[in-house]
Amino acid sequence: MSADLLIEIGVEELPPKAMHPLAEAFANGLADQLDQAGLTHGEVRYLATPRRLAVIIHDAAGSSAAESVEKFGPTVDIAYDGQGNPTKAGEGFARSVGTPLDALEIEDSDKGQRLVYRGTAEGRALSELLQPAVDAALRTLPIPKRMRWGDSEAAFVRPVHWVVALHGGAILPLVVFGESADRYSRGHRFHHPEPIEISHADTYVERLRTPGRVIVDIVERKALVLEGVVAGARSLGGQALIDDELVAEVTALVEWPVGVAGRFDTRFLELPREVLVATLEGHQRYFPVEDDDGALVAGFVTVANLESRDPAQVVAGNERVIRPRLADALFFWEQDRRHGLAARIPELERVSFQQALGTIADKSQRFGRLAVELAPSVGATTADVARAAELAKTDLLTEMVDEFPELQGVMGGYYAALEGESEAVARALPEQYAPVGAGAPIATTSVGRCIALADRLDTLAGIFAIGKRPSGDKDPFGLRRAALGVLRTLIEGDISIDLRQLLETALAMQPVDAPEGTDQALWVFHMERLRGYYVEHGVPAAHFESIASLDIRDIQDFDRRVRAVGEFAGLATASVVCRAHKRIRNILKRNADADVAENADRTMMVDPAETALHASLTERSDMLEHAAREGDYAAALSALAPLAEPLDTFFSQVMVMSEDPTLQRNRLALLAQIDRLCRQVADISCLSVESA
Repeated sequence: MSADLLIEIGVEELPPKAMHPLAEAFANGLADQLDQAGLTHGEVRYLATPRRLAVIIHDAAGSSAAESVEKFGPTVDIAYDGQGNPTKAGEGFARSVGTPLDALEIEDSDKGQRLVYRGTAEGRALSELLQPAVDAALRTLPIPKRMRWGDSEAAFVRPVHWVVALHGGAILPLVVFGESADRYSRGHRFHHPEPIEISHADTYVERLRTPGRVIVDIVERKALVLEGVVAGARSLGGQALIDDELVAEVTALVEWPVGVAGRFDTRFLELPREVLVATLEGHQRYFPVEDDDGALVAGFVTVANLESRDPAQVVAGNERVIRPRLADALFFWEQDRRHGLAARIPELERVSFQQALGTIADKSQRFGRLAVELAPSVGATTADVARAAELAKTDLLTEMVDEFPELQGVMGGYYAALEGESEAVARALPEQYAPVGAGAPIATTSVGRCIALADRLDTLAGIFAIGKRPSGDKDPFGLRRAALGVLRTLIEGDISIDLRQLLETALAMQPVDAPEGTDQALWVFHMERLRGYYVEHGVPAAHFESIASLDIRDIQDFDRRVRAVGEFAGLATASVVCRAHKRIRNILKRNADADVAENADRTMMVDPAETALHASLTERSDMLEHAAREGDYAAALSALAPLAEPLDTFFSQVMVMSEDPTLQRNRLALLAQIDRLCRQVADISCLSVESA
């Protein structure tokens, strides 16, 4: 008989960021275990609050389905002796399958006739399957650090205090970390601390809502959080700044969300917007509010975990909590401005970057020199670049950044502007960290791009030079992210420069001697990141390989070639040309030692097909080479398309490896010319017929 299956594990407050993934993983893991056991069921629904992980599996069968069983035993000559009497081997097999020896079937096999048992295994009851299924699901949960409690040897994300296990209205036998299952859940810690009887699995959600005052559905609770925040902001005459991560965290902190709007002193609006947001969101998990013009107002919205009988007291309490936080931030703001950024430059000598690579001051000087070299290619003023590099890391020594590390660079920009630095320098300081993450924008100013590139290149070169490059999933210095930032800035910033030379220059600036081959390893590391970048953007791997094989060192040029290959691959004739070029490359590899002229001799051609191919090649060569020199790679590759027909005809009618050595060498020379032409922009032999 099928019915809804409910499993609830009651715990002490879960880490907010762990709640959702744990709930989803537990539900999926349990469903997988039941699937493997052959138990049929319907939709799987995961639920969670800060104090519980739960799953409802709809229409779960009461037992697994009966299964056909087939087991092969020993051969007849082993199961019976020479007189036809059963041996111990034969009797043992019969006992193992629970049937008389003479009831077993005999069938032919490659080893001769042997015993076979065929029967039906009865399904196992859900009550029998549940314990091992839950145990297995809990073992595989993504818990970074488990804790123990009491005298038990049990270890889980948090101590377990109750367990509910129901199939329909029936309690199932289940023990989780020493707690035996029953039908009693727990309501809200303050609104309804008493146990709540769950008479039937399908009443669970509503019973927790009323009388329990717990919204156990994550999606519903998130909607209520948003609803309360929006309403609270509206009461302040503005709109809430909705950060998805903060919404998810707050949803994982409350069971009965209630929006609460509060205010703070308008003098705190003197603080930079980022400081106010960091104080409200990061420290207090409050939602900032802005007016119709996008300016922050002196108010906030928080989400309480209860419905107070005296809401004014809740508001006052939250206002009282935020006031000293904002006062501290205002103090830092005023103190930092008394001690300018330039005055902090010598202090960087006291801050270590990495033991073998020196101080932050050493690093700043290195990437400053590199940034100045970059300036002409990026279109930046050398003086601005040098000054920005000099000041880039000074805000790390400010009290504001010490309190809010996520504001590094941002505060430097504010302080630089207030201290009279040029706009280019002030804007570059926050942009040195761009892009700050996957999908985030790159630096928008030329000076910012110089500093962002140079800083990352210095870090990459230095860490590779001391042999601490990433391995497996370990990347403590964030080098993969840094390399991707370099590549994105070059591509999206349309910066044409020799990246390999830049990497070699950065390596040469390091205070340590890099092991032999470090420059090559660093280049390959960037190429691997570039491959991943294109894969994420839907570019076939073969398109990337067709350019990578040419050793193009200018990443902006590399990108334009990749895009051109994508256009070429869409042409109807592309597959013919790619297939022919692949064949040409194979022929030339097999005859690499042949004495072949630079160009084919038209007067030595005897077959109309090779004459026609040579004529088409001559006609297209100048066009393709001119387009390639101009950087119009799409036009250059398009010039190859008319070669499709003469190439097809050539390979169907002409024997390249003629018995006449003179003809053979001339035809190889013709193929070599075509090969060079086909690799002017990309090695199109790398493109499969499918991708082309």
